[in-house]
Amino acid sequence: MADAANNRTTARIVWDTADKYLRNIVEEEDYGDYILPFTVLRRLECMLADTKEDVTAFVTSLAGMPPHLIDIAVKDKFGLSFYNVSPLDLATIASVDDNVAKSLQSYIDGFSNNIADIWTSFEFNRRAKVLADANRLLAVVKHFSKLDLSPGQLENTAMGDVFEDVMYRAFNKKGKAAGNFYTPRDAINLMVDILITNDDDGLAGESALRSIYDPTAGSGGMLLVAQEALKRMNEKINVTLYGQELMASAFALGKADLLIQGGRPDAIKQGNTLVEDLYGDQTFDYVLSNPPFGKDWEADEKAVKEQAKVHGSRFSHGLPSTSDGQMLFLAHCASKLSPAAKNGQGGRAAVVSNASPLFNSDNGPNAIRQWLLEEDLIDAIVALPTNMFYGTGIATYVWILDTNKAPERKGKIQLIDGSDQWDSLRKPMGDKRREMGKNHRKTLMEAYKAFDQADPAISRVMTPEDFMFRDVLVYKQARFATRFTEECANALRTRRDFSDAHVSVLKSLDGTPWNDLPKTFPEAAKAEGLKAPIGLVDAVMKAMAEADDSAPVAVDRKGKPVIVDGWKVTERVLLTEDIVEHMQREVLPFAADAMWDTTRAKQGTEIPFTRIFYVPEEPRPLAEIDADVRRLMSELAEMFAAVADE
Repeated sequence: MADAANNRTTARIVWDTADKYLRNIVEEEDYGDYILPFTVLRRLECMLADTKEDVTAFVTSLAGMPPHLIDIAVKDKFGLSFYNVSPLDLATIASVDDNVAKSLQSYIDGFSNNIADIWTSFEFNRRAKVLADANRLLAVVKHFSKLDLSPGQLENTAMGDVFEDVMYRAFNKKGKAAGNFYTPRDAINLMVDILITNDDDGLAGESALRSIYDPTAGSGGMLLVAQEALKRMNEKINVTLYGQELMASAFALGKADLLIQGGRPDAIKQGNTLVEDLYGDQTFDYVLSNPPFGKDWEADEKAVKEQAKVHGSRFSHGLPSTSDGQMLFLAHCASKLSPAAKNGQGGRAAVVSNASPLFNSDNGPNAIRQWLLEEDLIDAIVALPTNMFYGTGIATYVWILDTNKAPERKGKIQLIDGSDQWDSLRKPMGDKRREMGKNHRKTLMEAYKAFDQADPAISRVMTPEDFMFRDVLVYKQARFATRFTEECANALRTRRDFSDAHVSVLKSLDGTPWNDLPKTFPEAAKAEGLKAPIGLVDAVMKAMAEADDSAPVAVDRKGKPVIVDGWKVTERVLLTEDIVEHMQREVLPFAADAMWDTTRAKQGTEIPFTRIFYVPEEPRPLAEIDADVRRLMSELAEMFAAVADE
């Protein structure tokens, strides 16, 4: 507890920069954009301090060698994945009043080439100029130069906590914007717990290896939490992290945070995952992702469609509408899972989504769901509480994918309702007003492990076929008698091919079978020397049709059933159900003469999560309602009396 308090104190001192030096210089919501880069810089400086002199001399001796080879040489000799060869440091720069901005830029340029993109993505030089122009840069440099962020003072995990705290403060200023690249730790912890729970045996031993990948890495939180969880289970395990992130600021945060905690400089790559998978044909043991909800991918459409043309590629199973790319990321994550044959255990993924991928009925999402279901890739889907994320308060879900399910889980899908597992946050952050504590996560983990023995109030085990259906057209076929009325004749007089001479023909057909009109009307008209074109035949049939339940079922001129107006509906029948039995149970008791057409049935998929867990509320007793009404009436009477007395 003392360590945690010390970490929070350090984080507060770091954040003091905002109140002391940034106020009235930059917008409050942008404080983090200035504090985070300087926090990263000071930590990296402290990490390099003990070896800087020796490393500088060594790098100088390698003058003329390509930068990437120098990086390798430094790594081999000193065990450092990055370095700085500038003679400057923050303390030196802080001791001189002149040319602070120029000196700071020179210092930044002294870092090894493999982390230069951090400073570019942070827009470090531009932000330093803003402070310099306001005559605040020197004060900020002095502030950070005095902070002891050395590994001896703060181990990697402790520094991670400080960095986390500073990011929380920064995101709290930004509000919803934080949701674009940051996933709350409580959500990540649940995702990681479920991912690794079936891997206990494989994680043991000194030779255990695991790879973790996040295609929407943001600030790297998912990768780090997953790595920490694996290290807790086996401190000797070799964990390799991989990530890709599009947003420059998030990429810089992620790469820096992983570096601060001992990660590789190239653990996160910058790029658009939908346009180009920077990890090619690589697959991974664990995949975690919180892709953007409702992301419009129209700008990426050309590249995505070209990839989709390749059979068996990540996007070849279907494309959603360009207004929402969530299912593209879901399909991508599935494609990045190690097959069972590769490592004996297969790959597992945890992917966050909103409700749309569960039931979106467009052809693309249907096809992607169909593929996931048919390949038995969906292990579980967990409903999270609303107001769980910083940037949205809507319902969210975690899809757990697996290429090598445990024997008892094969051919099964577990739905877990965690929507009620939450506590209120003391202080909301953006849209995040709820958190999932350890006890709540434990409840869901126990349900996951119990599988088909879990409490059905929060867990249901289904089969893929339970989510596949056929939409069958159900209709009621009309029954018509043939009736002549003056209204019928008047309606037909608006037609050019109808004359008063046709009226007697219509009268002669009164009472004849309606279905025979395509034959009897032309014959009767011909006998009178009149024409009966096809258009007029159809008009006559419509005008003389009178509903009659005792008449035979009606067919049109082409022999096709005539459907009663307003009685054409679609009945959803699960693939596991017999259509006739379904209709006999669900339709015919309420419409005995209903008919259906199986030849035009459309197959689809949906995961009706909310409906599966829906529990109808019992209506309140009438006596209780009456009592409330009497109480309200009494209160109103007293109010009226008080008004009258005034």
